[in-house]
Amino acid sequence: METYLALQHYWWFLVSLLGALLVFLLFVQGGQSFIFTLGLDPEDRRMMVNSAGRKWEYTFTTLVTFGGAFFASFPYFYAVSFSGAYWVWMLILFCFVIQAISFEYQNKKGNVWGSKTYQVFLLINGVLGPILLGTAVATLFTGGNFVLNRDAMVMFEGNTTMSSWVPFHGIQLHGLEAVLNPWNVVLGLAVFFLSRVSGLLYFVNNIIEPSLQEKARKNILPNAVLFLIFFLLFLGFLLTTSGYAYDPQTGVVSLEKYKFLNNLIAMPYLIASLLIGVVLVLYGMGKSIFVKNFNKGIWYHGVGVVLTVLTLLLLAGWNNTCYYPSVADPQSSLTIENSSSSPFTLKVMSFVSILIPFVLAYIFYAWRQLDFHKINKKEINKGVNY
Repeated sequence: METYLALQHYWWFLVSLLGALLVFLLFVQGGQSFIFTLGLDPEDRRMMVNSAGRKWEYTFTTLVTFGGAFFASFPYFYAVSFSGAYWVWMLILFCFVIQAISFEYQNKKGNVWGSKTYQVFLLINGVLGPILLGTAVATLFTGGNFVLNRDAMVMFEGNTTMSSWVPFHGIQLHGLEAVLNPWNVVLGLAVFFLSRVSGLLYFVNNIIEPSLQEKARKNILPNAVLFLIFFLLFLGFLLTTSGYAYDPQTGVVSLEKYKFLNNLIAMPYLIASLLIGVVLVLYGMGKSIFVKNFNKGIWYHGVGVVLTVLTLLLLAGWNNTCYYPSVADPQSSLTIENSSSSPFTLKVMSFVSILIPFVLAYIFYAWRQLDFHKINKKEINKGVNY
């Protein structure tokens, strides 16, 4: 039993790490959101598109891997969320599909729509993608409007529906009601402005055209201020709100005052990771703003983003916390213990996860190769470019 619990904690850590990496990689979306504000002429826009275009597949692949790992290790979450709140996930999928199409087809021969049409699609992805993802992730803290019927797994007649989404005030919104909770939207906006800051820092590092680099640097401060406002608002809410806890012996769910603050106190190493993460985020932004020739801010900032988001996601699932509470029926809330795969499945996947360092090493190598030549006007006019 202890081994099973350890595997559940291990896989929540891996899923949280993938989620944290995904938030960092949203710098691609953040960069795309500036396509018509920084890129005032077609050549500048093409440099921005090519800079982001070198990395868009990393974000897309991480999103898919995050979803796959979540499904394999905690299938009840997929059964509940994707069958009930499917409008939110369909919108997210749509945003990323139009991104893939836009990068691949905007400069193809026979493009009857024109490259600007596809650049508008990139803008839509750059704005809606982070906001929708942030809003969806916030429901891990604020909850979903679902009811879970665990007996349906072994029933062959009667009500065999395992989960159902409860109408919101009589209207079936299938997850769209998440935007009616202001704290979900606050986190969505925090992720959006964070992605914009990340995108600007990436442009400063990846584009060596002086005029475009200078415009990117000037936009860091206002977006950083907006990110900090929304992030601190959500963090303040999180540390002062009540959360759902469960009894590890009986599985009974109850509301606990200051649950996430209690989690932080109970796991002091998470306090350290949160503080280190926030300091690195601030250092990466601050030095890039005030030191003109500094272009490594994306790396300090990126490590800080991963540590901060990882900490928040661990707060949602560890220490006997319901990581997906049900506001319709608290006893239907999902935990890492009542929603995970079998011990055999988690154990086999754990052996496979040993390959993760090798995959990361390859990603690092490929990243370095892609960045071997920085972006400028000369670079985009040779070779294969977007």
